[in-house]
Amino acid sequence: QVQVEESGGGLVQPGGSLTLSCAASEIIFRIGVIGWYRQAPGKERELVATLTSGGNTNVRGPVKDRFTISRDNGKNILYLRMNSLKPEDTAIYYCKGTLNGVAYWGQGTQVTVSS
Repeated sequence: QVQVEESGGGLVQPGGSLTLSCAASEIIFRIGVIGWYRQAPGKERELVATLTSGGNTNVRGPVKDRFTISRDNGKNILYLRMNSLKPEDTAIYYCKGTLNGVAYWGQGTQVTVSS
């Protein structure tokens, strides 16, 4: 069974940092694509960053200078390091693994940026 599970959300002040983790099945890292999405209140879910099985990373323009996607090579864990957080980064952050055209979503983790 393919599994995807996020952790690490919380409340952080503007300008602060936070690292999200996503534990996922090894097969996604080996032959699929895995990434982070977020959904702010009243908005549609949007792509944040992706990592392919070949190791290629892509971080969307609006957060490119502040967010970093990476993987722990010794474990099946995907990270999203978020720096210089802004109130507009407040959202539920989801991890999604795509394998053979099928999407596997985690339940999401809440990130709130507020003073």
